[in-house]
Order: sequence, then structure tokens, then C-alpha cells
Amino acid sequence: MPSYGYEAISRTGSKKKGSVTAPDAQQARLQLLAEGLTPIEIKEQSLLTKDIEISFLDRVKARDLSVFCHQFVSVIDAGVPVAEALNLLGQQTENKTLRKAIFRTQKEIQQGETLADAMRKQGKRIFAPMFINMVAAGEASGNLSVSFSRMADYYENANKTKAALQKAMIYPIVVLIVVVIVMFIMMLFVLPTFKGIFDDMGATLPWITRVIMGISDFFVGYWWLILIVGALLGLSTWLFSRTKPGMYCFAWIARHLPVFGPLTVKTASAQFARTFATLTASGLPIIEALEIVSRSMTNVYFKDALLRARERVAVGTSLADSLQQSRLFPPMVIHMVRIGEESGNLEKMLDKLSEYYDDEVQAATKNMMAMLEPMIIILLCLVVGTVAIGVLLPMFEMYSMYDQYL
Repeated sequence: MPSYGYEAISRTGSKKKGSVTAPDAQQARLQLLAEGLTPIEIKEQSLLTKDIEISFLDRVKARDLSVFCHQFVSVIDAGVPVAEALNLLGQQTENKTLRKAIFRTQKEIQQGETLADAMRKQGKRIFAPMFINMVAAGEASGNLSVSFSRMADYYENANKTKAALQKAMIYPIVVLIVVVIVMFIMMLFVLPTFKGIFDDMGATLPWITRVIMGISDFFVGYWWLILIVGALLGLSTWLFSRTKPGMYCFAWIARHLPVFGPLTVKTASAQFARTFATLTASGLPIIEALEIVSRSMTNVYFKDALLRARERVAVGTSLADSLQQSRLFPPMVIHMVRIGEESGNLEKMLDKLSEYYDDEVQAATKNMMAMLEPMIIILLCLVVGTVAIGVLLPMFEMYSMYDQYL
């Protein structure tokens, strides 16, 4: 089906450009009019002018969904019908993938679908099963605004936690990349210039200098092999991480590393409490909620633990005892869940638990950064200091021999 690029004017008077897929130009025009856009120009796109979408660059992030949910609540509370609300929000959404999904959802609703079913048709990559269940519960209870409010808070907190973790990882990764680049430059271009000087000296070089110069010679002669081996190692590691044994391997490492292990447990606990509280607040049964929560866990060990807990709960075991048997969750999680079950305020306890572990993740991230910074500085000093010593030692010996000669 051909794609048509368009330029149109929205109901607010602003100009908008984009593309639509339709059998012909007339159908494309009708689609734009149905979305509240007045076409100015419609042209069929060729292979060169067709919009190119790169999914990993324009994926729907937690922040996008949080903003969408907040805006949806504001519009719905103002008395705007759902279809009209989606049309307004679609025009304001910056993320292209989410914007198209919103417009497709609006069309499905106009054809008689419920909001939950219409969103389900957009795929799990955009609206996760948890999102769909919350929307369905809101429609069934007549509290759609409440469901979207909880989803807005959920995605906002999830985005904060993810941003904190990314911030903690960016610094060491960038520094390590800089170290690798500097080492390549030194080995390929800087040290070979000293090699000629040392050869002219004719003296026996210290062992550390011989080792460094040997490494430099290897880099100069086989730099292409080093790049190929590095690329193959990176690719094979990535492919291995996509396999089931690889997932368990890296998940085990993440749980047992000295610095990252406690942070992994706290992040999983916060994710479990936040997601489970959101789902149970919508009236979803515990067994179904556990299955959905397990899908959202990034660490496969915690995912398996929640699936096993679901099986135990299904045969009558309490949730607290089921989680305790996994030996993965901290005592704080077990204690709060047990209190919630005994008092009948499980949702409230989980909300408090998610807030507690969100704060713990923030604090653990700061502590990890405080530990990593001096470790990285020490690593840099060792690398640069070793090379500097290897280069300077022969020079000092040369100057000493020169002074003795004089």
C-alpha cells in the first residue's frame, strides 16, 4: 500500500507534516480529515522521500507514556470524550511511534472497540499487558481517570529509577572508552617515536620498557587483528546474552557482583512492589498480577521466582511465604507483604514499599558512583603511570650516564 506525505493544519491552527498509508490520495485525505487535520498538500512518497523509521531511535519510553497518561487524565477530567481526547493528545505527542499508535487507537474506538482492546491491537512494544489491564479495569469500574493517574505515577517513578541507573553507568563506560582510545593512540603513534630514540641509545632497556615496547610493536603490526577480535568478542557476548544460558549467566553475575549486586536486588524489589501495587489497585487477582509482574522483571532469577510464587499462591500459600521461599527478596519485602496480607492493606503496604526501595535505589546509585570514581581514577593512574615510568626510566639512565661521562 502506498505511503503519502502530507502537510496539514490542525484544529489549533498549527502546521503539521507527516505521512499516512492509504490505497490512494483521496483515502489519505479522508484519513487526515478524520484525524482533525485539514490537508494543504498530499504527495505520494517515493523510495527516496519515504519516511524512514528506526525503531530503536524512536521507541516508546517510560517518560513518553507518563506524559501521555498525565495529559489523558487532564483532558478526560475536563469532560472531553475519549476519541476526541486521543485526537488532541496525538497531535501534541512528540514521539512518532506513540503518536501513530494513538491515532490508530482513536480509529479503532470510532469503529466500536473499547479503549483497552484498541490499545491491545497496537502491540506489546507500545502498550504493555499491564497497561492494557489497567485500562480494562478502569473501563469496567468507570474510573478510567484513576487508572491512568496510577499509570502516570508508575511510569514516572520507573523513569526516575531507570534514569538514575543509566546516569550511574554512563560515567564509568565513557571513561573506559576514553582509556581504550588513549591507549590505542599511545601504542600506535606515541611510543613508536620513542622506540627509535631507545634504539639509538644502544643501552639495555629496563624490563618494564621492553614489555611496553613489545606491546606497542604488537599494536602497530596487528592493530587490525585487535579490532577484529574485540568486535567478535563484543558480538559473541551480545549474542550469548540473548540465549537462555546467557541470560542466567549475566543475571547471576548482576546479583553477586560486590557493588552492583545489592543495587540489582533493590531495583528488582522496587520494580516488583511498584508494578504489583499498580495492578492490584485495579482489582486484578493476585495470581494474574504475579504473572504480569514476572514479565516486567529484567533479571530472569526474579522472573522465575515470581512465577513459582504464583504457583504456590494458586494452591493456597500466602504471598509472603511464597516470596520467602525464593530466597531472593530482602526481609523488608517479605515483612511488608506479610503485614499487608494480614491487615488487608496489601496495596497500601506495596505503595510504601515501592517508595522505600525507590529511595534506596537512588541512595545506592549515589554510593556506587562515590565508589566507582576513585576506582576509575586509580585505574587511570596505573595505566598512564606504568607507561610513563616505562618511557622515562631509560631517559633517566641516559642522563645519568651522560653526567658520569662529563
